[in-house]
Amino acid sequence: MTDRYEVVVVGGGAAGLSAALVLGRARRRTLVVDAGEPRNAPAAHMQGFLTRDGMPPAEFLAAGREEIARYGVELVRDRAVGASRDGDFTVALASGRRVGARQLVVATGLRDELPDVPGVAERFGRDVLHCPYCHGWEVRDQAFGVLAGPVMSAHQALMVTQWSKDVTLFLHRVAESDLSDEDRRRLAAAGVRVVPGEVAGLRIEDDRFTGVRLADGSTHPRRALFVAPRPVPRNGLFVELGAELAETPFGTYPVVDERGLTTVPGLWAAGNASGFAEQVVNAASRGYRAGAAINGELLFADLDAAVRV
Repeated sequence: MTDRYEVVVVGGGAAGLSAALVLGRARRRTLVVDAGEPRNAPAAHMQGFLTRDGMPPAEFLAAGREEIARYGVELVRDRAVGASRDGDFTVALASGRRVGARQLVVATGLRDELPDVPGVAERFGRDVLHCPYCHGWEVRDQAFGVLAGPVMSAHQALMVTQWSKDVTLFLHRVAESDLSDEDRRRLAAAGVRVVPGEVAGLRIEDDRFTGVRLADGSTHPRRALFVAPRPVPRNGLFVELGAELAETPFGTYPVVDERGLTTVPGLWAAGNASGFAEQVVNAASRGYRAGAAINGELLFADLDAAVRV
């Protein structure tokens, strides 16, 4: 048997909960399917969200779940493992349950694939960081290291100079010849030191990151390390439902309009499911926009059906 809803939201992060809040307040029967894998789980606090600056991510999500429950939105701890569309949508859950929906919001986000440098995964979200807007203020004026990645290798090093003037770019597996002339000029102008050679690991003392260790045995003292994870979109449902996808340097994402509607009627993308750079505040905004648009779609579809009777 299939439980029927007007809207199913897959993903219970900022985007999914925001869409569900709007839909619940619009009196739409809505279900949120949450696998409990928020992207920002490693971070102790989230920053840059007005009135919620410094709030622990888990506390933020707990408050969101309480809010949607006030409006009758159901939330289930489960994972969507498949979906099909025959007019309406049917979503298969890992528990064996099947749920139907007239409209489907996919807000499954992405996962960050970290560089395979010993110590990086263990320190990620503490003193190994990825976003200066999220964490730069907390480590301001300290000695920064930046681990170059295969895409835009100099960009992150240049960005973090707004928070510290003591920045070293470790090229790791990026060749010096891969830096463009423009990169070199900007790095020099910003006072960023460039260190070639593969990074072998991190130096940890008293549960604190204190330096970068190269394969040649040399160690460079640093107090914070910025890395650029490879975003891996959780786009399986979009693929299964036949949505048009676009390749980017940061992963493959669905093609959407300004509201978040994909090329499949009734299928919506919100938050990091629609792009790698959505911060929590942006994800919540995109969820809100999708929820409002979905309510309008359902309302006018029902009115048009009534006119035809």
